[in-house]
Amino acid sequence: MNEVGGSIHPIWLRATHWLNALAVLIMVTSGWRIYNASPLFDFKFAKDLTLGGWLGGAILWHFAAMWLLAANGLVYLLCNVASGRLMHKFLPPSPRAVLADLLAALRARLTHADPRQYNAVQRAAYLFVIADAVLLVLSGAVLWKSVQFPLLRELLGGYESARRVHFFAMAAMVAFVTVHLAMVALVPRTLLAMIRGR
Repeated sequence: MNEVGGSIHPIWLRATHWLNALAVLIMVTSGWRIYNASPLFDFKFAKDLTLGGWLGGAILWHFAAMWLLAANGLVYLLCNVASGRLMHKFLPPSPRAVLADLLAALRARLTHADPRQYNAVQRAAYLFVIADAVLLVLSGAVLWKSVQFPLLRELLGGYESARRVHFFAMAAMVAFVTVHLAMVALVPRTLLAMIRGR
């Protein structure tokens, strides 16, 4: 599972990346439609940005994508652990290095000379989004089967609190994706690497 022959991203990484992207897109857009049926706050998402057409359709799309995200995310984590990539690429994140790279990024001085190496901000962002996806799945399980997960429901502060956790975890995921796409636009060769592997 090591990077061979100049490959930056192994095939399993590229496959799970694109499947996760699809699952997140479906879950967010169907989730917005579900949110519109019973808003937490004083706003709704534009219908053109939602998936499912009606509440029942949105729920079907959401649950289908939930299984894809959970199964594919588990494969992603297991492959990262088994290959040693999790330790090599992401750990340990140094707060000092994250701050230094963040300041360099804000000054447009953060280099991407070697796409095989993640800078400290990337490491922190990828670890954050993994944790956020786990929180989305766990809070979503409470919303889906609240009675079957009483301990998890209580750990999240009850059903209504779990709705808020789920909403803000979704907002964090959307924020991550937005920044991720902006970075890809600034360094387009990273997209080619995620498609071709090199």
